[in-house]
Amino acid sequence: HFDFMDAPPADALIRALEQLYALGALNDRGELTKLGRRMAEFPLDPMLSKAVIASEKYQCVSEVLSTVSMLSLGASVFFRPKEKAVHADTARLNFARGGGGDFMALMRCYSEWAATDYSNQWCFENYVQVRSMRKARDIREQLEGLCERVEIDCHVSNPDDMDAILKAMLSGYFYNTAKLGRSGEYQTVKQHRTVYIHPSSVLAKEEDPPAWLQYFELAFTTKEFMRQVAPIK
Repeated sequence: HFDFMDAPPADALIRALEQLYALGALNDRGELTKLGRRMAEFPLDPMLSKAVIASEKYQCVSEVLSTVSMLSLGASVFFRPKEKAVHADTARLNFARGGGGDFMALMRCYSEWAATDYSNQWCFENYVQVRSMRKARDIREQLEGLCERVEIDCHVSNPDDMDAILKAMLSGYFYNTAKLGRSGEYQTVKQHRTVYIHPSSVLAKEEDPPAWLQYFELAFTTKEFMRQVAPIK
């Protein structure tokens, strides 16, 4: 044990413990639950590990592993050369066909790449970064191994049940939710902050935006944006 170089602010610690309790990882006494111990096996943000474990219940482990791996990258998956911006945007929106926002678009992107036997040529044709995809594959393989340790069958798959996949994600991301107000702006459910869909999102230009969203993270630039969003029914 060693002291923190800078002790984290007390309210940040309280918020983190509150979130772990809400996710079911801690009990009333602040001890790890059985679920918490399973979550701790994954080197992921607790919300992502909860989604992986929930995917077992919703019978869509394979799809959630792909989504989580893509979200974990922390880098852009798509590239957009100036001279081919229209082509790049079209390619990205193709992954969004069928709905489900960015979460499902990322999952489809990974699944389609895997179906081509991880082809570099496919990445170039679809304006997808090869290096990002390889990293996502590495993350996914590591998560598959960890699933075995917590006795989750990583081959359980249900690619056509979008509701089940989004429910599994929401099991981890219920804290990161926002509701569309009458003014046309979103308010986060937890802290009532005004937030906007990030311009890079496949839902950014949606004429009929969803009434409720789950989002991966908030990014503050000119205003507070939700990055990687998916609709909630």
